[in-house]
Amino acid sequence: MALASLCRIMAGDDPFDEALRDLERALDANARRIAQIKRRMAEIRRQRSAGRSYREIVEATKGDLSVRLITEATQTLDEVGARVRRTEAHTLYGEGMTMEEIAKKFGVTRQRVSALLRDAGREISGDRARTHPPTSGRGTTRRG
Repeated sequence: MALASLCRIMAGDDPFDEALRDLERALDANARRIAQIKRRMAEIRRQRSAGRSYREIVEATKGDLSVRLITEATQTLDEVGARVRRTEAHTLYGEGMTMEEIAKKFGVTRQRVSALLRDAGREISGDRARTHPPTSGRGTTRRG
């Protein structure tokens, strides 16, 4: 483990761990949304079997519609997931993985990893580790 990464962890400043905690909270919130959506689906089916139209059901609905809950769930996961990707790439790069190695693990191109690192560098404040990808060698050499 790189000394800079170890120092950040010891100081309680670990952006990747923070991103993972945010992801865990988002997943918990999405689990609640999913449970609410399932209850809503059961209620719709119950009302349909009682002969009500979808319009009547929607107009009588109190609270969020399933479509709104689905949108919130996907937006939350997209936002938090993007942060996890950026901070994980940044952490791995800071610990000596090349952009090509990260790209292979992530299943993306080296250029995409470069963009993740650039965005992570902007996002992570106070980080003393290198936040920009190398400008030569196309990220294929291991740093010391």
